[in-house]
Amino acid sequence: MQVTLKLFASLASYLPPNKKNGIEADIEVVAGSTIGDMIKLYNIPSKSAHLVMVNGVYVKPDQRDQYVLKDKDALAICPPVAGG
Repeated sequence: MQVTLKLFASLASYLPPNKKNGIEADIEVVAGSTIGDMIKLYNIPSKSAHLVMVNGVYVKPDQRDQYVLKDKDALAICPPVAGG
């Protein structure tokens, strides 16, 4: 199945080579894969996966290893951001 992986700011460097727009890539995902599986597969530091959304809906940290991705989902991950 296919999922769009969107990684923002400093996380964009973890995208596979087929990235488009510099922040996203369409990836093939094994059925039954979770958000946690994708974070591990792409070596995204778990502390940097601050804001995680699927199809624009926030997924809490304690739900990421149980949330099973579906075909055509859009998984977006943002690092912590500081401002002033």
